[in-house]
Amino acid sequence: MTEKMKFETKDLTQENIAKIGQLFPEVLTEAKDDNGTLKKAIDFDKLRQILSDSAIDNRETYDFTWVGKKQAILEAATPIRKTLRPCKEDSVNWDTTQNLYIEGDNLDVLKLLQESYLGKVKMIYIDPPYNTGNDFIYRDDFAMSQEEYEESGERIDEEGNRLVKNTDSNGRFHSDWCSMMYPRLKLARNLLTDDGVIFISIDDNEVENLRKICDEVFGEENFVTTIHCQMSTTQGMKVKAAQDGNIVKNAEYILCYSKDGHQDIAKCPLYDLRPEYDEHYSLFLKSNGEIGQLSELYDYRFPKDCNNKKPLKLAEAYKKSEEFAEIVRSHLAEIVRSDKSPDCEDITELRQGYWKEIDRKGKKYLLTLDSKGNMRQLLRLKDSWGITDGYYQEDGLRKIRGDWWSGFYIDMGNVSKEGGIAYKNGKKPVRLIKQLTKMLNDSKGIFLDFFSGSATTAHAVMRLNAEDGGNRKFIMVQLPEECDKTSEAYKAGYKNICEIGKERIRRAAKQIKEEHPESNFDGGFRVFKLAGSNMKDVYYNPADYTQDLLSQMTSNIKEDRNDMDLLYGCMLEWGLPLSYPHTSEKVGSYTIHTVNNGDLVACFDENVTEDIIRHIAAKKPLRVVFRDAGFTDSPAKINVGELFKLLSPDTKVKVI
Repeated sequence: MTEKMKFETKDLTQENIAKIGQLFPEVLTEAKDDNGTLKKAIDFDKLRQILSDSAIDNRETYDFTWVGKKQAILEAATPIRKTLRPCKEDSVNWDTTQNLYIEGDNLDVLKLLQESYLGKVKMIYIDPPYNTGNDFIYRDDFAMSQEEYEESGERIDEEGNRLVKNTDSNGRFHSDWCSMMYPRLKLARNLLTDDGVIFISIDDNEVENLRKICDEVFGEENFVTTIHCQMSTTQGMKVKAAQDGNIVKNAEYILCYSKDGHQDIAKCPLYDLRPEYDEHYSLFLKSNGEIGQLSELYDYRFPKDCNNKKPLKLAEAYKKSEEFAEIVRSHLAEIVRSDKSPDCEDITELRQGYWKEIDRKGKKYLLTLDSKGNMRQLLRLKDSWGITDGYYQEDGLRKIRGDWWSGFYIDMGNVSKEGGIAYKNGKKPVRLIKQLTKMLNDSKGIFLDFFSGSATTAHAVMRLNAEDGGNRKFIMVQLPEECDKTSEAYKAGYKNICEIGKERIRRAAKQIKEEHPESNFDGGFRVFKLAGSNMKDVYYNPADYTQDLLSQMTSNIKEDRNDMDLLYGCMLEWGLPLSYPHTSEKVGSYTIHTVNNGDLVACFDENVTEDIIRHIAAKKPLRVVFRDAGFTDSPAKINVGELFKLLSPDTKVKVI
């Protein structure tokens, strides 16, 4: 008799019970679940006796907990009946690409990926909600009827769960965030390779809680470092705050954990924007061209009020470097006082972040101006440095090994326009993700981002592949959250974040190809969308239906599902990567699907003949799947198993 496919994610709790049972068989017992079904269970009294002194019994212990933690732990292990439906119309280079873009709740998606990508992901980068008061939506733990939903005006998901913003007026403010993160990190760890690494961006709101959660999920011994990343400089209201004696926060954090205690990641050479100590200055000028402040960027100082301070004399300000003084004198006359620039007829036309590269006596300098045309910074560049489209070229930058990464505030000035789509919410610079990716020294791994937002990680992976000839693959996962209707993105026609992410990947791939025409990097991606199971309820609970009702049903498959939906559902069930190539062939009136040259062969047609079965068996596939209703009667279904035992005995045969 052929085996029936489950189309349900694994029950991780039962798997863990089985692992304990392998070590201590005597502690295994049985217990009834909520439905009255007998399941394996653990006799904790016996387990406590076996472990004796190592068991904890109401003694004080070091622990990190919050309201809802037990439910969060259960959430990670609870199986689901969902699937990922392929969407070829939104994809690029479907037949050849190995990249994935998945739309849906990342918790469910991570559960679905557990088999296909278990231990296969080299690096995970996520930039989750920082929990600032209203920046993430979570599913409430009770369902709402359609009538109640229409009356309330709130959002619900496809299963009727309320989607609620986590506002800081909520009494479970931090607890809800911890409960949201814990199961996702638990599942993410399973996907990492043994030497895999996860990077998580975070700010002050939850960095302490995140560190404790990661210590528990990944193990405190697997903590690598916390990178302090300079994402802004004091400006605007922050300047006033600094003058009042407050400390302005210009850095965010990136927590780094490895899966197996691999610490070499912290020793990899990093790249930094900073030139040598005595050659890097920040210069602030008044509107009349006089110097208001000069400071060494390595020597942090609170900004001074330039309007109330006596301007520094040029020679005094630059007494450490006459060469810099000469350049400033020359370009003050050329740019500020004459209101002219070689690249712009009128200095007032210059926009904030204007860059000018100066080549003087064989040495390179970088001049930046503010929106009014005043000089903001003058930096001495190393010989190998250069500017391309307003960004530093990284070749030849000074290598460092520290956990303080400065200079990313420069990228943040343009980050909302990276990728060609105006989208500001939480975006990170491409250069930052590239730098993290480089640290792994792996040009072929899988790189996952399950809070992908506008798909910066995909952009960074493609660009890095084009630059170094690598073959890294990306998996982006994003909830299709609606865009703010007042945002530029929404007005431009992007209704949700997934639409922004997919379009950004398309545009970025095109731009990178133009910049690197010789490169064969993979600029495509397959799109999948999270959905309910392909199967009707009768598939899972046939006992709940009478024989008369069963005989009236023409199929146990939902009417809106096609062969592609079923094929990829089977691939998930059998743990095959969703990037595997597949072909379809017509044999008479039957369609036969072949995945990765025989890893899986499927035929979902009805009334499958013995000739078709023999044709498939001749391929010697590893796995075969048919529709249960594809056979005329039970003897015909039994005959399938017998034919494969005879013609292809190593093939596993299942039905749906």
